[in-house]
Amino acid sequence: MDTPAGWERPRTSLYTDHYELTMFQAALQSGAAHRRTIFEAFARALPDGRRYGIVAGTGRLLEGIAQFRFGQVELDFIADTGVVNDATLTRLEGYRFSGDIWGYPEGEAYFPHSPVLMVESSFAEACILETYVLSVLNHDSAIASAASRMTSAAAGRPCIEMGSRRAHEEAAPAAARAAVIAGFAATSNLAAGRRFGLRTVGTAAHSFTLLHDSERDAFRAQLDSQGPGTTLLVDTYDVEAAVRTAVELAGDKLGAVRLDSGDLVAQATRVRELLDQLGNIHTKIVVTSDLDEYSLAALRSAPADSYGIGTSLVTGSGAPTAGMVYKLVSRTNDAGELVPVAKASRNKINPGGRKYAVRRLDGNGVATHEVVGVGHLPAEPNGRPLLQQFMKDGGVLPGWTGPEAVARARRRHADTMAELPPVVNRLQRGEPAIPTVYV
Repeated sequence: MDTPAGWERPRTSLYTDHYELTMFQAALQSGAAHRRTIFEAFARALPDGRRYGIVAGTGRLLEGIAQFRFGQVELDFIADTGVVNDATLTRLEGYRFSGDIWGYPEGEAYFPHSPVLMVESSFAEACILETYVLSVLNHDSAIASAASRMTSAAAGRPCIEMGSRRAHEEAAPAAARAAVIAGFAATSNLAAGRRFGLRTVGTAAHSFTLLHDSERDAFRAQLDSQGPGTTLLVDTYDVEAAVRTAVELAGDKLGAVRLDSGDLVAQATRVRELLDQLGNIHTKIVVTSDLDEYSLAALRSAPADSYGIGTSLVTGSGAPTAGMVYKLVSRTNDAGELVPVAKASRNKINPGGRKYAVRRLDGNGVATHEVVGVGHLPAEPNGRPLLQQFMKDGGVLPGWTGPEAVARARRRHADTMAELPPVVNRLQRGEPAIPTVYV
């Protein structure tokens, strides 16, 4: 199943920049639009101090490319605003991507100059995808990279994505998807649950307690509605009094209590002691309140059982974009031969030519290098090839979209993190965990 019944994907053709269409028109004029090209999406560097990144968004991107069409509404807008001429409008009306796409699977780690995505098609088809490709990959990979650092810092304790109210409404489901790929257990966002098959959770906020005449009345109402396995928010007034009331009403079947303010380490420690004293040894403690990877690391000493994370996650925890670019690396010449091309720049190094990538492993299966071959697959006896094909002749290959893709990416993330050297678990600023080498 790729999408739930009744789900309508929005048209993606206007998720682009004006100059993509003017380039399209000029290439038609010059006769070069038909040339076979290879575009590559990659990051020249990781965000400052980060040691690795995590690829996410590819499944959403493939769905969008498959639906990249210029219908009458889009064509009328382009015509009315004079973006391109009538001949170009005619070509846009028949636009369909018919090329091939390769890349790193979602959930895979990437490093500087890793060829995260390779788009092979005519220039006319590939150039107008640039903005859409980058907007999806840069957003989702930034969220997944932050989420990966958080799940690493959480050291096995479940993390819940709950940042929808801190994100654009259309970005919130994508952020939830990226977080789950990188190890988060669930999301609060219902759109993400429906669209991507994610587990959704949630109980009540402080407003629910404040609505009632007393905390006791609020707890009783929630327990009557949701059952004793619910999670009660205990820091609206007095934490200790709230815990005692919660236990009195729900007994030892109370699922969890949530802490959302104050000194969370001290609060969690005291609440755990109190719950145990009252006989609720199985009641869990959920901690929220502007958490990030650094506060999660500090909470390792606290008896918290799970975390709810919002603002820092959906804004990339200080790195809201992955910094990826989309560059032409090969094109056919007049003889029909594919030749490498690259911008001449002193401070932007990216060799032209089709790329192949292998992760070099040592005898223990630990990654030591990102090996990028230009025009050939690197000969690495202990190497793991990284590029997979996602689209062929314009069709999305099975398994790369929908809920199935999320589950697959989640497994890939777990496997890639187990393969990387232990330095990836450090939160201190540093160089990439493994170097990238060209061969």
